[in-house]
Amino acid sequence: MIPVGYLYKKIELTANLNWFDAGNIKAVYSVSGCVSKNFTDYIPYWKHNDFWFFNTPAVMKEIAASELLDLSDMTLFYYEVHEDEYNDETHCWEPIQFERILPEPPNVISSQEKRREGFDIVSHSLQSNPECSPLSCNGLCKEIPVNQHCLFDSFDEARNALNCGALTNCEPGPYRIFAVYTVLDFG
Repeated sequence: MIPVGYLYKKIELTANLNWFDAGNIKAVYSVSGCVSKNFTDYIPYWKHNDFWFFNTPAVMKEIAASELLDLSDMTLFYYEVHEDEYNDETHCWEPIQFERILPEPPNVISSQEKRREGFDIVSHSLQSNPECSPLSCNGLCKEIPVNQHCLFDSFDEARNALNCGALTNCEPGPYRIFAVYTVLDFG
């Protein structure tokens, strides 16, 4: 797994989502910002790395301060991505072509105080930035077993879902598997 960075998110509790069939899901920790929103529209600041995350939480804190945003009710996530992606057209795993999408490798400062919450599958039709998380965005969590955070418990479960065609005709790919961590303390 390759470190790709951090992101503050406003986590949606499924009890607040009248359209979301929660089942065992208590909160949506997906990588995409479709259900649980990113802390702000940070793109205009161009301080994110080429994976569209942040190398350190301090950069997001600067953006939040300039927008007078309170981050205290947000959750800080740390993400890693698997080095292979699933091509939904050929149904094969292929190495991510980092040299095409990353002019400069990110310099992510890793937190030692983090807890892995699970694994998410994310579409990447535009190559670099994460798009949709079909488990939450497309409601596949109703058909595929997930944990209380709308994530797979293991990497193998996520990989098997792709290999078995569980995401066929869902979102344009390729698909990448992310390890999703909550940051307990960054220091």
